[in-house]
Amino acid sequence: METGILARISEAVVEGDNVLVQELTQQAVGEGLEPLVIINEGLTRGIQIVGDNFGAGTFFLPDLLLGAKAMDAGIKILEPLLDGVQQESSGKVLIGTVQGDLHEIGKNIVGMMLKTSGFEVVDLGVDVPSAIFIEKVKELKPNILGISALLTTTVDKQKEIIEILQEEGLRNQIKVIIGGAPINQAWADKIGADGYAEDAITAVKVAKSLIC
Repeated sequence: METGILARISEAVVEGDNVLVQELTQQAVGEGLEPLVIINEGLTRGIQIVGDNFGAGTFFLPDLLLGAKAMDAGIKILEPLLDGVQQESSGKVLIGTVQGDLHEIGKNIVGMMLKTSGFEVVDLGVDVPSAIFIEKVKELKPNILGISALLTTTVDKQKEIIEILQEEGLRNQIKVIIGGAPINQAWADKIGADGYAEDAITAVKVAKSLIC
């Protein structure tokens, strides 16, 4: 019975069916499955399949977004049951889109994928001044800072933030991942970023590699 309900949850995540994920998650709870088992063997397995399909080119950005939203729907059902349950966090990630840039879809997908992969995510939103990035790094002490820039006119803000981190003596305390349509590995190397992610799946892989 357990294997059946968990497999159905995974399939529902792959299908991006929020309502079915919620119904099956509630059913699994009713059958006495532990919340962490439902997350690890149902929801997470589903999003891994979504990621594999995306990497293989059989799924596209909308499929990735639907899968992440479906998993998040299941997580919301389980969150009240997780109080007091020991969960191992993959690390804290601070993300945001630089000042002058209002693009958020890619950043939001990255945030959701990081959350579903066990990271604690703090999203600063869009049009974030460099000073706010620095202020929040000092306040929250994240393991990773993710800086998004979707316009060629705003990519220099990524460089500016890294330079300020260096000036403030914070650079060696945090890993920096950059992303956005105009960004590539050459730019990441040039400005001294620790990682570059071309999509949400890569962002998770890079984040995990930097934490380990």
